[in-house]
Amino acid sequence: MKEYIFKLTDKVRDYECDLQGVVNNSNYQHYMEHTRHEFLESLGENFGAMHDKGVDGFVSHVEIDYKTSLKSGDSYISCLNVYKKGVKLVFEQDIYRASDGALALPQLLGVHFGAVTSTPGLGATQEALAAMGYKGDITVGYACAYPVSIIGVILTLLFVRKVFGIDVKHEEMLWEEAQKKRAQTPIYFHVTLSNHALDNHTLREIRSLVGRNFICSRILHDGVITSPTADTVVHEGDKLRIVAGPRDKEAIVAFCGEEDTKIDLATAHSPLVSRLISVTREEVNGALIEDLHLSRMDGVNITRVNRSGVVLFPYNTLRLQIGDTLNCVGPANAVARLAAMMGNQEKRLERPNVFAIFIGIALGLVLGSVPIAFPGMPTEIKLGLAGGPLIAAILLSYYGPRFHLVTYTTVSANLMLREWGLTFFLASTGLAAGDMFIEAFVSGIGWVYMALGLVISVVPMAVMAVVARRFMRLNFHTIAGLIAGASTSSSALSFVNSLSERGLAVLAYSTVYPLAMFLRIISGQIILMLFFSMQ
Repeated sequence: MKEYIFKLTDKVRDYECDLQGVVNNSNYQHYMEHTRHEFLESLGENFGAMHDKGVDGFVSHVEIDYKTSLKSGDSYISCLNVYKKGVKLVFEQDIYRASDGALALPQLLGVHFGAVTSTPGLGATQEALAAMGYKGDITVGYACAYPVSIIGVILTLLFVRKVFGIDVKHEEMLWEEAQKKRAQTPIYFHVTLSNHALDNHTLREIRSLVGRNFICSRILHDGVITSPTADTVVHEGDKLRIVAGPRDKEAIVAFCGEEDTKIDLATAHSPLVSRLISVTREEVNGALIEDLHLSRMDGVNITRVNRSGVVLFPYNTLRLQIGDTLNCVGPANAVARLAAMMGNQEKRLERPNVFAIFIGIALGLVLGSVPIAFPGMPTEIKLGLAGGPLIAAILLSYYGPRFHLVTYTTVSANLMLREWGLTFFLASTGLAAGDMFIEAFVSGIGWVYMALGLVISVVPMAVMAVVARRFMRLNFHTIAGLIAGASTSSSALSFVNSLSERGLAVLAYSTVYPLAMFLRIISGQIILMLFFSMQ
């Protein structure tokens, strides 16, 4: 319900209804006229007194939109706003069925976003409501339901753990074993080239014949260890140190000859060195690995790329980014030249890069203000101040390096901005809803909001958890991450991380979180478009 300067509660009488038991249309004008009379009385005026003063008001124009019908016995709330337009007074009046106003849709949406701890969703919905002319405050429901959402996550996980008799430590072991099987993190192994057909072929040709991506970081030929390039010719009997994905190992070994587990070409007496090189030079940001022309650098090979804790295979088409850490193998002087090309200045990574952040915010504001029309919707949907920056950030993280935009920033700066933003929002929300928050609990509606919030947070997550465990056989730590990600709650993530010292739930959490956040932002607006006009 919108905010009004005057409200009047009344009840439908039988004689005001037709044979179908609904209020005759003409009586709604009587209800509104009576509301205007009571409004003037509340100000110490009435039409009789105004006439005695030589002031006579009359109705020049009436426009009524009928939404639904009142019936005999219904209580209703007649609401009024008024503003001056020239010499005229314009009255905006709405009549609500009292039973409908107990938990209006906007308040329920506030409860919903509190139950799923979606601050951006709340912000986007508030913007949509303001655009639709709603002047009420939905933060009370949000504030009441927010605390119970954390309890909901805990209760759900305890429920699943109890019902299925889950041993957390055993689940952690099973998770690690499963990750090893499906991991794409590059591994190294040694192969003795015993396939006569590959004698006097280059590594590039062998890579093409086997149909697998791999890097040969070292070759032992006639007792000498060297760092090869893609055009290096290998011979039967050579021993190769291969870096490849776990799934490619079997095919590479079977094609080349046999695995040799008794040697290690990366030992201390090797003439080659292995170094970690940081990408800190802006000119290299967004460059493809093939653009580095490593074949011209005396046998330097990039064997792994570490990006934000994720180890990537160095495909030729992989784009380097500021902040990447390269595992490089080759002669010491050649590795040093590559390090100079990459920058390799750790101090540059200590400075927060805020330019990309402000670009993302600006682009997010533009995207958030673009109206999106859907067939059948009475008005357009906007991503708003919450959804726009989220989409902009995802786009910049992918396309930014292609245009040499540095998207790297320090972890501390990232956390600071996130915490500041959340703190400012919650502080402003608390200041706006403080008085109404206390009033809600005094009147009893606050407890209703909390109960609804608990149901909203627990039931969907419990159903999802049971299905994921019973039918999909997912690991408990994966389920915990999914629940925390679906609730878009950092507090929930902190709890599920406490279940494992290795924080195994983070992977599932980070996978689900962006989609859940986006759906939260637009879902509130879609619900408003579909149902708010029917209230």
